[in-house]
Amino acid sequence: MFNTRIKTKKLEIKASPSDRANDMRGINQLAVDAVTGLTDIVEALHYTILSLGLNKQDTQPRTRGVTGFVYRNIRTVTAFVGDKIDFSLSQLGSALGQHESSLNREVAISMLNGVLGDYLLERENPLAVIMQFRRDGKPLSDVALRNLIEKSNGKILLMVHGLCMNDLQWQVDEHDHGVELARDLGYEPIYLHYNTGRHISENGRDLSSLLEYLVGISSQPLSLSILAHSMGGLVSRSAFYYGEKAKHTWLEQVNKMVFLGTPHHGAALEKGGNLIDVLLGSNPYSKPFAKLGKIRSAGITDLRYGSIIDEDWQGKDRFSYTMDNRGSLALPNGVHCYTLAAVKSKESTVVGDGLIGDGLVNVDSALGRHNDDLLHLTFPEHHQWIGRDMNHMDLLYHPDVYRKIRQWLLDP
Repeated sequence: MFNTRIKTKKLEIKASPSDRANDMRGINQLAVDAVTGLTDIVEALHYTILSLGLNKQDTQPRTRGVTGFVYRNIRTVTAFVGDKIDFSLSQLGSALGQHESSLNREVAISMLNGVLGDYLLERENPLAVIMQFRRDGKPLSDVALRNLIEKSNGKILLMVHGLCMNDLQWQVDEHDHGVELARDLGYEPIYLHYNTGRHISENGRDLSSLLEYLVGISSQPLSLSILAHSMGGLVSRSAFYYGEKAKHTWLEQVNKMVFLGTPHHGAALEKGGNLIDVLLGSNPYSKPFAKLGKIRSAGITDLRYGSIIDEDWQGKDRFSYTMDNRGSLALPNGVHCYTLAAVKSKESTVVGDGLIGDGLVNVDSALGRHNDDLLHLTFPEHHQWIGRDMNHMDLLYHPDVYRKIRQWLLDP
């Protein structure tokens, strides 16, 4: 999924004893959940075999007698041992205090949150990422935010990363769009760090509140632009929707928004994953294994069609096979919006542009094109660009991409 050329920032960030204790605690919780979940799958398969595949119950099947006693004891012992370890590690973490994180840990945790972030929050796992503004991998205090605003005279560039990534991964091969735009155009980049496994609408609502807070602590009006990669573009569009509902004032201070490979109308891989869910669930002997496909996060399943408001998922089974029934949501009024698609093929072809795209997002989805006029996003022709012979992750560092971003942000 990720290009091997990706290199994160070379920062002197060391893992503290507290970080390691909390990581061990979080990993312990995941291990307990994994053993319990695997036990459920094995018991369900065992039950199906014993019932000759005639079990049609929707609830979790349980074996009886001595077999059922064994499975129950595995769950009980696993939970008991896990609770004891978790308590000890939480005490250790509290005693040692909080410090900066290690770089490798940031990458691993951001990937874990992309796949299981909603579950980590539900279980109150310490590995769950909390949304915040950061620079160089460190949270920005109110004082630091005010200094950045004052230094740039309010000219702020918000950088919103994509799925399974973090704010440090904007730097690739010594290039960071934010750093370059600060040098060339005088922006001060602020990097959003968030849990990409949550529903996109939940992250959008929180981002709107965070931006309203940023405006509130500023002593001057902002000239705010947003640069969003992949899922980050959907989160940004969602923030506008919830900002309008809440009558937030930050909306009036946004000038431009640039989307890099954003799946405005979904990603083919998640649509394929949904079909696998259906196929596994259609056979009584494969049905227990359908649970393995359903561990993926709410953020990932939102990428099936590009769902960015609560109504797109509330009250629905996100793993069931459904057609695209999203609510229509236009681009924000009063904001100059630009979108960029990458294509792995050097020449335009039906398969290359329409199916493969940049490896994750096809051209129509990235450019907001849709056969339904209500879902079609009306980017002006000169606000669209297709970069050929590049993939989804090349959008983070390719020189042609940077030149286009720079041109658009200079466009009066």
